[in-house]
Amino acid sequence: QVQVVESGGGLVQAGGSLRLSCVASGRTAAIYVMGWFRQAPGKEREFVATIHWSSDWADSADSVKGRFTISKDVSKNTVYLQMNNLKPEDTATYYCAAARGTPVWTAETYEYWGQGTQVTVSV
Repeated sequence: QVQVVESGGGLVQAGGSLRLSCVASGRTAAIYVMGWFRQAPGKEREFVATIHWSSDWADSADSVKGRFTISKDVSKNTVYLQMNNLKPEDTATYYCAAARGTPVWTAETYEYWGQGTQVTVSV
């Protein structure tokens, strides 16, 4: 089992920045990728970014490319999501998740989920 806990959400004005953190614990050696997803009220959960646990490979959704950056510190079992130039449409609950396989862009692949952290971007 892998446990993940997110932190770092909050309220920010449009154009501002936030950094989310996600700490993994348990059987972290089994992790293939760590990902960030988000879900806004009335919408489906959508992929934001993902990063390979054992290499430098990472990917992000087109809607956040150039604004959001995913990174990791394996020594701390922590994944980060740096969010810059936030827009009101980024408002959502952000979830961190861990997967042991592929494909890495779909929520169904991820077996271990955090409780979510709220990000609210005001105009």
